[in-house]
Amino acid sequence: MPGRTWKLCLLLLLGLGLGSLEALPPPCESEIYCHGELLHQVQMAKLYQDDKQFVDMPLSIAPEQVLQTFTELSRDHNHSIPREQLQAFVQEHFQAKGQELQPWTPADWKDSPQFLQKISDAKLRVWAGQLHQLWKKLGKKMKPEVLSHPERFSLIYSEHPFIVPGGRFVEFYYWDSYWVMEGLLLSEMAETVKGMLQNFLDLVKTYGHVPNGGRVYYLQRSQPPLLTLMMDCYLTHTNDTTFLQENIETLALELDFWTKNRTVSVSLEGKNYLLNRYYVPYGGPRPESYSKDTELADTLPEGDREALWAELKAGAESGWDFSSRWLIGGPNPNSLSGIRTSKLVPVDLNAFLCQAEELMSKFYSRLGNDSQATKYRTLRAQRLAALNAVLWDEETGAWFDYDLENKKKNQEFYPSNLTPLWAGCFSDPGVADKALKYLEDSRILTYQYGIPTSLQKTGQQWDSPNAWAPLQDLVIRGLAKAPLPRAQEVAFQLAQNWIRTNFDVYSQKSAMYEKYDISNGGQPGGGGEYEVQEGFGWTNGVVLMLLDRYGDRLTSGSQLAFLEPHCLAATLLPSLLFSLLSR
Repeated sequence: MPGRTWKLCLLLLLGLGLGSLEALPPPCESEIYCHGELLHQVQMAKLYQDDKQFVDMPLSIAPEQVLQTFTELSRDHNHSIPREQLQAFVQEHFQAKGQELQPWTPADWKDSPQFLQKISDAKLRVWAGQLHQLWKKLGKKMKPEVLSHPERFSLIYSEHPFIVPGGRFVEFYYWDSYWVMEGLLLSEMAETVKGMLQNFLDLVKTYGHVPNGGRVYYLQRSQPPLLTLMMDCYLTHTNDTTFLQENIETLALELDFWTKNRTVSVSLEGKNYLLNRYYVPYGGPRPESYSKDTELADTLPEGDREALWAELKAGAESGWDFSSRWLIGGPNPNSLSGIRTSKLVPVDLNAFLCQAEELMSKFYSRLGNDSQATKYRTLRAQRLAALNAVLWDEETGAWFDYDLENKKKNQEFYPSNLTPLWAGCFSDPGVADKALKYLEDSRILTYQYGIPTSLQKTGQQWDSPNAWAPLQDLVIRGLAKAPLPRAQEVAFQLAQNWIRTNFDVYSQKSAMYEKYDISNGGQPGGGGEYEVQEGFGWTNGVVLMLLDRYGDRLTSGSQLAFLEPHCLAATLLPSLLFSLLSR
């Protein structure tokens, strides 16, 4: 799409009825990193195995000079530069990926945080110490030139150092950072967390929202909104009310972004309910996956391509890029060409926002602002009613994404279906018992190595047979918070299964991974758009959280502390489990 501009994309989207010009996040203007002929020719030439590599490469000189040279070169070759000359052009005008970042050892890192002493199993305690060491490996700090010459970088400048996920992800990501911060706080690194939080708050002040990640090509989309929860975790560990006071309005501004740009009305039985969805009203291929998005769009009629690209970006905003969750109703349920992310009201997004509204009410009360506390308490009550009316299914005992076009719930299993339990956004005191039955009925408790991301095998990374750390946390802590002993014991067993998988793979490979294949024992995951990544920020964070919660019971060996995992489903019969608990 040579010569594409963001304005054209918007006009096309308006013609397709996908958005309006009001209250949109700022587009990325870069004609090198976001759109334009240079990006198109380089990415379609596939000079690199991973499209992300090119858009992460800093410029050697000013972008105007690069574009002028490129325009002349392209004109000389009738807008089709031969591959070898294109490669030479890139090598001359761009620097290697990662040049703008330098390794950083957090000043508040210490040898032996206290939580390690809570871990009874000696092998698990040594492993936890090694994961604690990884924060130093994943620490990054931006070089001064990113501030002095921002136009030469796709990286968005952040004042404070931060922890990255790892692998190809050398910048920070929004929702990943929540679980990273939880791990850092257990490692007693509150100053590092405060800096990362300040970076996110600065982004909200500048752009009105937290982008998907720390690159200009991510500016058009956000990710699951966990900033308010990050603040709550930091406050719990530090009681830094001054920091809250200074930033409470910025937290409110971020929630306003979701209200203004991602709200949708659902009409049921004569009532209208306001809920939220993932929705990115911009077309054009994702710069970091440009060739794949372009080739996928080429399978569709030209008039459908902008809508496809907007839906792919919405899928990336969900964090689940990509999954059968977003493919329902398409002509081919396994093809990304039928993606419909914005046509669904997701359970997890609305649970996250419900939790954020509750926390904002608590924050304002703490600061003595009763009117704002009441406002957010009211918003939470309205969302809770909407969750119950639109997403909750009493017969099944779970919440489900709502299909706006077909006016029905998607009753496939996803761990996100239980997010309201984790977020504390429910009114029925018996919901934990119902959730347990839902997990039994879905046969999820027969999986020995982790909770599957779905029960569908599409080849996408957010589907079977992959399991992801944050989704384990959503289910485990959701059950663990319940007053029901049975729910708490199942939570422990699920934690044991996940710890065993992570520990076994680490024992073999000396690495942590972004996702795990749980189909036949634990091993690094696969599928999706890129190779499985080592690191790995949120996986480390979740493991440390589980070791902190259950460290006196978790084991590294083949004998489980309570029950063998293959026996778990059978033992969920109440009478047997209660008899075991009473011994």
